[in-house]
Amino acid sequence: MSDVRVVVVDDQQLIRESIAALLDIQPGIAVVGTARDGEAAVELVVAEDPDVVLMDVRMPVMDGIDALAELRRRGERARVVMLTTFDDEAYVVRALKAGASGYLLKDRPAVELAAAVRLAHSGVVQFDPAAAARLASALGTERPDGLTEREVDVLRLVAGGRTNREIAGRLHLSEGTVKNHVSRILGRLGLRDRTQAAVYARDRGLL
Repeated sequence: MSDVRVVVVDDQQLIRESIAALLDIQPGIAVVGTARDGEAAVELVVAEDPDVVLMDVRMPVMDGIDALAELRRRGERARVVMLTTFDDEAYVVRALKAGASGYLLKDRPAVELAAAVRLAHSGVVQFDPAAAARLASALGTERPDGLTEREVDVLRLVAGGRTNREIAGRLHLSEGTVKNHVSRILGRLGLRDRTQAAVYARDRGLL
């Protein structure tokens, strides 16, 4: 399987180069370029045709969301994950409307960023839990993440401390199906483990 080709966009050189260097040593990932603003990012993506773009939100010349919108207008195929220090709901909503494949905060370890890149490449939309909470408030909904009703049922039982076997029995599913549901839930919500899933469910009143 070929490497996931990634472009990193950030107006701060140290952050941009650090993220690129950390990602480039992760297995299965190849950083094919970096850009300092949205305008340069659009040109680079058109030239390199990457699989995934990690795009900062606030940048000079052209911000990340406008750059994303321009890439979509041009029909570029790259999945764009907004990577930022900000969890302001207005940016999350704008990113979604522009066609973002996720909205993550920059303070994630390199291994988690690499996992996020792979998930984005496979089509999984991801939200940092803090960003998801802001979006829930902005949209007036408990599920900005697009979980199905079945996935919400699984999430509630995970949050209640049920094992995969217990969940399977309760919902009349196979253990393998439950395991797949749990994996999709964690990936879609940008959560690391079942403990974070329980906190997410509690904070959103799903229990």
